[in-house]
Amino acid sequence: MSAVPAAVAPPTGIAGLRARFREGKASLLKPFGESRASVAHATRLVRALCRHVDATLADLWDHAMMPPGAALVAVGGYGRGELFPYSDVDVLVLLPDGIDGSNDALKSAIEGFITACWDIGLEIGSSVRTVAECIAEAQADVTVQTALLESRFLCGARRLFTTFCKASTAAMEPRAFLRAKTLEMRQRHQKYEDTPYSLEPNCKESPGGLRDLQVLVWVARAAGLGKSWSEMAANGLITPFEVKQLQRNEGLLRLIRARLHVVAGRREDRLVFDLQTAVAESFGYQPTKGQRVSEVLMRRYYWAAKAVTQLNQILMLNIEERVNGSAGAPMQPINERFLDRGGMLEVASDDLYEREPHAILETFLVFQQTPGLEGLSARTLRALYNAREVMNVDFRRDPRNHAMFMRILQAPEGQTHAFRLMNQTSVLGRYLWVFRRIVGQMQHDLFHVYTVDQHILM
Repeated sequence: MSAVPAAVAPPTGIAGLRARFREGKASLLKPFGESRASVAHATRLVRALCRHVDATLADLWDHAMMPPGAALVAVGGYGRGELFPYSDVDVLVLLPDGIDGSNDALKSAIEGFITACWDIGLEIGSSVRTVAECIAEAQADVTVQTALLESRFLCGARRLFTTFCKASTAAMEPRAFLRAKTLEMRQRHQKYEDTPYSLEPNCKESPGGLRDLQVLVWVARAAGLGKSWSEMAANGLITPFEVKQLQRNEGLLRLIRARLHVVAGRREDRLVFDLQTAVAESFGYQPTKGQRVSEVLMRRYYWAAKAVTQLNQILMLNIEERVNGSAGAPMQPINERFLDRGGMLEVASDDLYEREPHAILETFLVFQQTPGLEGLSARTLRALYNAREVMNVDFRRDPRNHAMFMRILQAPEGQTHAFRLMNQTSVLGRYLWVFRRIVGQMQHDLFHVYTVDQHILM
């Protein structure tokens, strides 16, 4: 990727800053748009765009002659250090407590700074607050609290930013934040049809999208469990295998979103029907004998979204246990292999499926037949996720597994819930290999709203 060209001397006016900003951004987007970009290329792009905007904002801050006691802070996704080609740039102008916001000189400087941002082509989202006002707003609105959680210092008074960080940390209530973000996530999922498999998914907001991964980082960070996948692993929250899966799927979703922005030439996070073919072609995908090029792309997306959904569920349950102390929930034995743990089906040991592979299908028979079970516990979900290699040819040929599957199929009720749960946990496609071939398979038309596997289960 080409670097942003360095100027010998900073531009002296808005026109010069505008020209440098646009030329620098174009020099980053052009090679990305012209290449068959990789996940690593997309990661470098969103970070390089962020650094380019950082430098531009610092120049604009100086140009506006902002008061020395104020600080400019990146918040939201921009604060995270990632900036997609046409994403908003969210900033906080942080003022010292007790400052008179109605001061004409200060007001003029702030207005000049924000206007200049728009003038050079930055789609800026800005707020102007003191530290005390930030804390009050955060306690009243979890969206504000989330944006401030990922704050990053840009320029100005660093000591004020340090004070702000300490106040924000002291005001954080991990349990309340977890409850609010869990509710917010459920409402968002409902808004997007509660499925990763819709015809035109939003790669940021839909279930299985980038937002589901960001929620994990937010709640873990608020609880002091880590600010990254590696820190969460060091704290025993996730396994090394899960770290690799999270990084791989996050990278693919990031690449798809960056590609979508470049192809659309605007901020567009939905894989809308009319853009799917163009995005697929930008990846260099080719149609196969049975699939259009758009269907190749969408199947890859759906598999990533499905993995993110599984990992999100596992980690949210684990974080909830850490934060709420629900690890001590009452347990009632069901048989020697399974327990009812507060309404969730739990394996009696982490290595159950490695020792007794036939217990994998028994999981869903027990779930189907045991009244009061609401789902699978984090421990069970993790055990299933890590036992996928156990479900091989020998597993599919085992007569005990045939008999177990038929018991689920022939039960008087509960097949719908059992089979949907088997599909969500990737067990159904690994047991019925022919079913695996249709998981995430879509048809590029406006009639088939869901993927083939979802249609069949319905």
